[in-house]
Amino acid sequence: MTDAREKITAQERPQPRRPEWIRAKLPYGENYARLLGLMRGKQLHTVCEEAHCPNLGECWGRGTATFMILGDVCTRSCGFCAVKTGRPTELDTDEPRRVAEAVASMNLRHVVITSVNRDELLDGGASIFSETIRQIRIKEPKCRIEILVPDFKGEKLALDIVVDSAPDILNHNLETVPRLYGVVRPQAKYERSLEVLEYFKKHGLVTKSGVMVGIGEKPEEVLEVMRDLRKSNVDILTVGQYLQPTKEHLPIDRYVTPDEFEMYKNTGLEMGFKFVESGPLVRSSYHADEQIVL
Repeated sequence: MTDAREKITAQERPQPRRPEWIRAKLPYGENYARLLGLMRGKQLHTVCEEAHCPNLGECWGRGTATFMILGDVCTRSCGFCAVKTGRPTELDTDEPRRVAEAVASMNLRHVVITSVNRDELLDGGASIFSETIRQIRIKEPKCRIEILVPDFKGEKLALDIVVDSAPDILNHNLETVPRLYGVVRPQAKYERSLEVLEYFKKHGLVTKSGVMVGIGEKPEEVLEVMRDLRKSNVDILTVGQYLQPTKEHLPIDRYVTPDEFEMYKNTGLEMGFKFVESGPLVRSSYHADEQIVL
């Protein structure tokens, strides 16, 4: 993918053969069945399922999951994401209570809460994030809470609601390099996302961000993004391989080698990130419970 303005479909380009280091576990086991029943019973969504995460089998087998709030229809159309796009029809104000009950039922010590984009809402759904955090604090007070938020279009009203809710970790992903935003994140802005991360950091939150590789970027561009994140004082970085969810999504440009992932990790630590998770199957919430930053 040499030109970010051209949206290349999978049908127009043969896909590289999947290497041996890309091996995800199939979902199975008692914990997987229990979590599946819990999510269905409480009418909850997980990004694990909606985004076709390759780690679903491993994470659900460990008894961990990433909850996706604000429904399962996103107002944006990112070229990499498997979540449905369109115009959401409702806002489930009881969802925070059900999420908190699920967290308590699972006896989690660390939970990740993410969402679709809800650009049609005045606060972008920030108040639902806040209420979800409040409910979890009531029902499972010892649980660390990490939230993976959209950019809220940079609206201060929404950002302040999130700040006041005081999550333990605030994650907002840059996803890719600036050159590719036109096809990877067409309704987002690279500089705006950096400003959002800076705002949260200036207000005392532990911040985290992630990028995908293998979607058309060059290694030197990834390193530049990492430098930008450090300038914004981001604490935690994740780097993972892009995997095409369906034939309608952006194709894989290349499979990044384990050695390159190791380079990103070592370089990130040298830059000053407090924790770097970098590997072929890494996603922003992968092993999130181990990413403790004091």
